[in-house]
Amino acid sequence: VLLIIFMITAPLMSHKVKVELPQATLEEKPEITQPPITLAVTANGQVYWNDEAVTRDMLDARLAVLAQQTPQPQVDIRSDNITKYGVIHEVVQNVRRAGIRKVGFVSTPER
Repeated sequence: VLLIIFMITAPLMSHKVKVELPQATLEEKPEITQPPITLAVTANGQVYWNDEAVTRDMLDARLAVLAQQTPQPQVDIRSDNITKYGVIHEVVQNVRRAGIRKVGFVSTPER
């Protein structure tokens, strides 16, 4: 009985799938990525641009300059656990209004 089972299942286990992998060329240059800009939002509504406190007007001006860069760096937004959603939403809206397409949210895992 085992011989018959092996005779039936052996051809199924040797089934091959042909996969065509892409070939890399030396002419392709990797995209140079800039480090992401971190916007930290505190519970009282203060915004920090890479650990530097900025006002809303300064934030809008810097985001406008950032939106003109090619390629655009990513903007990471992080906040305290007690920050209200409305404050974070305002910052996200400022980023989107400026035309930034790469937006990420940073969280810290619970310990």
